[in-house]
Amino acid sequence: MTPKKAPTTPEPASQRPTLLVTEDDRNMRELIITVLKQSAMEFDVVAMDNGNDAMDYIESNEVAVLVSDLRMPGTDGLELLKFAQSHSPLTQVVMVTGHATVETAVQALKCGAYDYVLKPFDMDELRCIVERALERYLLATENQRLRHRQRLYSESGELIGQSQGLERVRRLIDAASQHDCGVFIYGESGCGKELVARQIHLRGKRRDNRFVALNCAAIPDNLIESELFGYTKGAFTGADKNKAGLFEVASGGTLFLDEINSASLALQAKLMRVLQDGSYYPMGATSPVNVDVLVLAATNCPIRELVDQREFREDLYFRLVIMEINVPPLRERPEDIALLAYFFLSKHTARLNKPVSEISTEVLASLMRYEWPGNVRELENIIQRMIIMTESERLDVDCLPDSLLAQRVSKGRALDHLPPSSLDDIEAYFIRKTLRETQGDRALAAEILGIDKSTLWRKIKRYQIE
Repeated sequence: MTPKKAPTTPEPASQRPTLLVTEDDRNMRELIITVLKQSAMEFDVVAMDNGNDAMDYIESNEVAVLVSDLRMPGTDGLELLKFAQSHSPLTQVVMVTGHATVETAVQALKCGAYDYVLKPFDMDELRCIVERALERYLLATENQRLRHRQRLYSESGELIGQSQGLERVRRLIDAASQHDCGVFIYGESGCGKELVARQIHLRGKRRDNRFVALNCAAIPDNLIESELFGYTKGAFTGADKNKAGLFEVASGGTLFLDEINSASLALQAKLMRVLQDGSYYPMGATSPVNVDVLVLAATNCPIRELVDQREFREDLYFRLVIMEINVPPLRERPEDIALLAYFFLSKHTARLNKPVSEISTEVLASLMRYEWPGNVRELENIIQRMIIMTESERLDVDCLPDSLLAQRVSKGRALDHLPPSSLDDIEAYFIRKTLRETQGDRALAAEILGIDKSTLWRKIKRYQIE
């Protein structure tokens, strides 16, 4: 059965979030709307004068932040809060009241309110609280989107990521799998070379037969030959029965030889013989074993240099290198880090019995800034460690290992590649980037960003963009 392709359904175009203001006093309602519209953040405001109409709106529309009076005739703010929590769990609720006591404030927070403000309120305070609530909603929806995408990738059996580098790898995998040809896979340790080999196997005509992997660097020279080719009973001291080699085990399927650059020249000669003739002699045997195996090889070093230095047989190199696939290191595809982080979060929370479902923006930013010398394998290990360390349902910066907390971005890395660490940083980052790409043409930049020119001007001023 051919594995499913990676998800290709386009995600819905992003829309401006909606803020719902529910206040029975007309003057207070209009004042709240005026205050909110002074925010530099982009959103739409909808107003209701009673809780019942607000419930009807929440039931059929997506609401990012609900700003509600606590005391209203009929349905009060607490009832509306509970309704919003049950029908739209991501909606953040800010209560506004002139009758607050410690008890009512605590009750609202216990029911799930994000925060509350007292009448008469400070306008800047209300605006800041609502902006923070909106940021939390945007974080929650982004977390939800990432979880959804990683689940689609996981269910499809695909490599996880959406970077251009990984897309190139996918195209080469598709091409190689259609023609049952030898492939040399290049990449640093931990970047997923074996996953690439498995995808070639699963998409090719040998998918119903075995995939066998061997790390040539992990087995001593005096044992690797018997591991690959097997032996007969009595071939050497201790050989008390016949043993099939991995070539025989993988016959009809695929044999993946990782770190093949570690193979000795003598072993390379025997590998060349198998690839040429499709047969070999197990240790101690007098008759050959015939096999039909697709051999995929991988290395974490420039194999061509080893050929030039006569440390790797040129004929074997050309036999194996019908196609080449270079797997980019994780530091060159930072846009894949969030998806991978959520994949590993989902993979290990059940095993570790920890109800962790979110990763904070600050943690994602730290992960994206890190250079990842251990690549995807290191990322998986760090996510596992953070799951073990956290006491909440979200991975936050207090669980980051020292290597990430104390990290320093390398001087040679361009500013454009640094990920933003907050929603304001994200917005400023994309405005700067778009202005550079349009050579300072603000009208064109506003059109690309999907905002009007006056809004762009206000944001340029707010973020002090040159």
